[in-house]
Amino acid sequence: MNTFFTKVRLLFEDTSLRWRIFTTLGILALFRLGAAVPIPNVDVLALERFFSDNQFFGLLNIFSGGGLSNLSIMMLGVGPFITGSIIMQLLTLIFPQFKEMYQEEGEAGRRKMAQYSRLLAVPLAAVQGFSLLVLLSRQGILLPQSLFEQLVGIVVVVTGSIVLMWLGELISEYGVGNGVSLLIFAGIVSRLPSDIFQLYTNFEVSQVPLYLAFVVVAVVIVAAVVVITEAERPIPITYAKQVRGNRVYGGISTYLPIRLNNAGVMPIIFALSILLFPQMIANFMAQSSVAILQMISGFILPLFSNSWLYGAVYTILVFVFTYFYSAVTFDPQMISTNLQKSGAFIPGVRPGQPTTAHLGTIVSRLTLVGAFFLAVVALLPLVMQGVTGMAALAIGGTSLLIVVSVILELVKQLSAQLSMREY
Repeated sequence: MNTFFTKVRLLFEDTSLRWRIFTTLGILALFRLGAAVPIPNVDVLALERFFSDNQFFGLLNIFSGGGLSNLSIMMLGVGPFITGSIIMQLLTLIFPQFKEMYQEEGEAGRRKMAQYSRLLAVPLAAVQGFSLLVLLSRQGILLPQSLFEQLVGIVVVVTGSIVLMWLGELISEYGVGNGVSLLIFAGIVSRLPSDIFQLYTNFEVSQVPLYLAFVVVAVVIVAAVVVITEAERPIPITYAKQVRGNRVYGGISTYLPIRLNNAGVMPIIFALSILLFPQMIANFMAQSSVAILQMISGFILPLFSNSWLYGAVYTILVFVFTYFYSAVTFDPQMISTNLQKSGAFIPGVRPGQPTTAHLGTIVSRLTLVGAFFLAVVALLPLVMQGVTGMAALAIGGTSLLIVVSVILELVKQLSAQLSMREY
């Protein structure tokens, strides 16, 4: 505990770190202010009824940072940017030049990929904004509008999403932590007071065991997320001895740490994004006057209403994106090549292709464990919802996982900043 307070004191004693922390808090406050500014012509009572028992839009509200529940100017949140990032990372598996840009060009290549994601997010935001506004208008949540007012509404929400991307970039560059993750985190945390008040107003003595069980499960999930996130598999590395002049270099032994879960929370975010997209399109088609579109919507929506099918697709997507994200972030062939160039080798494994195969086998086994853990955490809230009948639990589990992962990443970055300050 003393160490914790010492680190907090050091954070605020350092001028640059203090400035970064207050910059981050100021940008988050600006985001929350924008998320409270609604777009024009909203029927507030109809909006509250619509969101009271709609799990789909509750999940979509997570990625908007809470802006969708208010129909604010930032109602799209960082969803278009996340979708653009998914598309760009999928392209790294299809086109070798994108893979080289992401993995071999280092920070410059990743900045190019982020720039392409931001450019792609603009048309995605336009399509998503148009679909949502038309859907909400047909639900009676938006009052009747002229064509000009509808165009203005689309421009406003697209601009709000672009501004939110810009705020996230400001946090990443001038603040602390990952900007996009912190914006989602702020939106989730901002709902805590209202959720706690709702539980208080709906409290019944008969549900005390349920609340206690939920608290126990939440504590176990938090502990498991911390353990899995911090777990590493050390691979021993030995550097060959090299004689240069009269001196001998190398000959030391170290290890290469490989995380148990290289992907973090991104597979769940990606899986939810993929699951939400067809549901949003199907909801939009359900309001259409075209018979064939209504028929397609009537076929798709019941599939997602089936909890067993939804859970199975969710699990498959979590596994697929865990392996996909691990393949993007950790390339065994590149690691093997770098080891061979630096005169390092794994004891008992020949350099070159055998080292690549050895690293690939280890990463595949570790990824399997990480994917299984993420799938269990993702499905646990759905199971609890089926047992208890409380739809809020299906949203709370995903939110809890995102919050814990973001806090862990933030603590690591602050610790790294403190270490640099000491050096």
